[in-house]
Amino acid sequence: MTGDYAVIALYIAGMLGVGWYGLRLAKTKSDYLVAGRRLGWFMYSGTMSAVVLGGASTVGGVKLGYTYGISGMWLVVSIGVGILVLHALFARRLVRLKVYTVGEMLDLRYGGRTSAVSGVVMWGYTLMLTVTSTLAFATIFKVLFDLPNWAGIVIGGSIVVLYSVLGGMWSITLTDIAQFVIKTIGILAILLPVAISSAGGFSGMSEKLDASFFSFTSIGTDTIITYFVIYTFGLLIGQDIWQRVFTARTPAIATSGGITSGVYCLVYGLAGALIGTAAHALYPDIASAQDAFATIVERLLPTGVRGLVLAAALSAMMSTASGALIACSTTTTSDLLTKLGLKKGGELRRNRIATLVLGLLAIGIAMIVDDVVNALTIAYDILVGGLLVAIVGALFWRRGTRQGAYASMVAGTLSVIAFMIIDGVDANTPIYWGLGASLVVYLAVSFATPRTSDAILSVWTHRLTGADPALSRESAPEPAPPGHFHVKVPLSENQE
Repeated sequence: MTGDYAVIALYIAGMLGVGWYGLRLAKTKSDYLVAGRRLGWFMYSGTMSAVVLGGASTVGGVKLGYTYGISGMWLVVSIGVGILVLHALFARRLVRLKVYTVGEMLDLRYGGRTSAVSGVVMWGYTLMLTVTSTLAFATIFKVLFDLPNWAGIVIGGSIVVLYSVLGGMWSITLTDIAQFVIKTIGILAILLPVAISSAGGFSGMSEKLDASFFSFTSIGTDTIITYFVIYTFGLLIGQDIWQRVFTARTPAIATSGGITSGVYCLVYGLAGALIGTAAHALYPDIASAQDAFATIVERLLPTGVRGLVLAAALSAMMSTASGALIACSTTTTSDLLTKLGLKKGGELRRNRIATLVLGLLAIGIAMIVDDVVNALTIAYDILVGGLLVAIVGALFWRRGTRQGAYASMVAGTLSVIAFMIIDGVDANTPIYWGLGASLVVYLAVSFATPRTSDAILSVWTHRLTGADPALSRESAPEPAPPGHFHVKVPLSENQE
């Protein structure tokens, strides 16, 4: 294993070095949270691919392939479709808004007082997403050093927390590009062809496996539909994804780079399912499908190459964990702490502290959670059931009101949680009950309450054109007291 140790050590040293370099780039809140909104096409596409394809997509994708065959691809495919739809329909609008969080967008559209509730829901989602990728570190370090799960989680999680705290989105972006390249080489260029070849090719696998392993629907039609409802919709509205959209230099870069990323995700999903299928053909008696990825890497690949593929898996986990962590930190500081009356100033330091505290919390939770797919399902169920209706309504239905959005978020979230308790975390029903309750309440309350004022909608429309945020706010001032008049003084982003 000496060669593997050397490769992993170089990889970890490289990630920490890039994180340290990112410290020099993160000078402002914009730098720390959205990389200064300066990413070009390649960096945008690579980092978007890296953040959505994490431990659940890699270890979990191979696990599903081991259990269900080709049909195990649908979880990751549904993620890829979400990325495609997001960038085809929404990305240009989101870049023009120049906000930092989903909650800020909702406040802008509905006139305030919604980001506290949306922030709580988004906080829970991003924290659990951080946990899923942190949990997956245990698999890699178990193969490398035969460490117990908790030790692997602490080592991998600490590395992510360190470089995320140092440079924020700049460190995460730079490490994600490196991780994207390593992941592409390790998973697609090395492990996929080696696994299929070792299993005797497609003909060899078909001789050893039941025909259901080559059916696209063996995982169950209801499960496939639920994956699309949870993950495709979830990718449309997640803070971790939106925060990456906000890093694009222009709306056109976001659209083209995101569509490229979506196609990459589709390929990655099929690759994971095929690797899992090959693993079942080669090693049908693995005690836990969760170990399928680690087993095929450990037994098939020579030293050095094995280290590179394990580094690729680490890359997948670290990129998603870091992206979710910075999203959770942003939601905490921008949507939640501000509601407690914290004054502006010292925002960069505050974000670093929040990132550190939340990273340590995620490591702690990961040590008591034992299934990456279930943890991811919890995160997406709460996100989609609680926020999808209010967000889509904000973007497409002018009759939607603040009261309707607020009520729908509460109703959807509580319904999801209730049916997780009643039917189980892995049941398909919680997301449907949550969406149904959210939609009914949103429509009923919106129709029962006064329309959103023209002044608020005017500012919203103005921002969607890409106008300067300061000028947009100034375009709809509060009524002046008698005997006074307004003087508009446009602010620069730094003065703001």
